[in-house]
Amino acid sequence: MWNTNRSLFVKSVIDELKDRIMFGKMGDMMGKMQEMKRKSEEVKKRLNTISVSGNSDNGKVTAISTGNRTITSIQISKELMANGDKKQIEDLTVLAINNALEKAEKVSETEMAGVAKGMLPGF
Repeated sequence: MWNTNRSLFVKSVIDELKDRIMFGKMGDMMGKMQEMKRKSEEVKKRLNTISVSGNSDNGKVTAISTGNRTITSIQISKELMANGDKKQIEDLTVLAINNALEKAEKVSETEMAGVAKGMLPGF
């Protein structure tokens, strides 16, 4: 009887320890996830203050974007406007916007990777 009760007691202690270890690791993971979320929100706010510019191949159109990939400005040269070629203006504007968004994406990836690097092992 004593051995049976002792075995049950030992088993219950071991089970309790396993639960504490498992839930302790879960709690640590949840804490890290919350910290990562907080840091990523900080990065998103910071990305709104970063501006990148993209140009058309000939430099006659410039698009400005935030690090969060929001276009804030488009500048078209007076020379291009005077030319009045609607199709050319549209094409160059698309090129400039895509260039700006590509740069903004790289900035965003770099900033977010900094957050992940400190939080995720092996990243």
